[in-house]
Amino acid sequence: MNFKHLHYFWAAAHAGGIGRAGEQLHTTPQTLSGQIKLLEDRLGRALFRKRGRKLELTEDGRVALGYADEIFHLGSELEAALREQRGASRSIDFRVGVADSVAKTVVYRLLEPALQLPEPVRMVCSEGSFAELLGLLALRKVDLVIADEPLTRRVSVKAFNHPLGRSTMSFFATPGLRSQLQGKFPRCLDGAPMLIPGPASSVRGPFDAWLTRERLRPRVVGEFDDLALMAAFGREGRGIFVTPSVLAAETEAQQGVQLLGHCDELVAEFFAISVERRISHPCVVAITSAARSRLFDT
Repeated sequence: MNFKHLHYFWAAAHAGGIGRAGEQLHTTPQTLSGQIKLLEDRLGRALFRKRGRKLELTEDGRVALGYADEIFHLGSELEAALREQRGASRSIDFRVGVADSVAKTVVYRLLEPALQLPEPVRMVCSEGSFAELLGLLALRKVDLVIADEPLTRRVSVKAFNHPLGRSTMSFFATPGLRSQLQGKFPRCLDGAPMLIPGPASSVRGPFDAWLTRERLRPRVVGEFDDLALMAAFGREGRGIFVTPSVLAAETEAQQGVQLLGHCDELVAEFFAISVERRISHPCVVAITSAARSRLFDT
């Protein structure tokens, strides 16, 4: 494969067209089109198709772009590694996948110890669904997955769970919304506007079951897989929302909301999942030890 042809395709795909890519690469659209045509002939697949006056990627083009992204990212890493001064300390590469259902504030507090190592660390974070991240872990594209549920035997990925800790859940509301609620917690939730975890959240099932047991019927305003987005709506007074109790003081201070109460029956668990049974990566060692000794020590 001629990687110059691949680079032209990669540039055109990210630029959104042949003309704009030609300007960036200082070459004519005719030359660029010809080089991409040679790549398509070599692969035996059409990478672009015309949509009116515009070009769009075909399904094969999207596959090729994914590989091209990785190839040229590795090329940049190669250049950076060889440009480091001789004798200078090499940074530790740490690639971590974060399940989108985990509260981002928890994620930061979990990952922050890795940046406190004596050696420089280059952290690359990817976010996605639990299933997507397990796929990346199986392909060794990430070193660790942070999730709010463990890997089960039903998933055909050879990896290991490393429990980090657990936290009960707490309910919050703005002062204005709280003044409208009637009764004490948890009765004040009945009929009140509420923002709830989405179906992807590990606490959603227990949350629904708890509401049923307590005979509470809040008025659901929204469902969110991303707890940070839920908190943003809650901060604006759109409804009562929940967050891990380990973040209760921080949530009150930063979001300008008030604590309604804790629920010991709702528990969020956090796991580090890696292909290592015995942890050896220094960043993962720092994360697991700090989580167990400081973050979730209560």
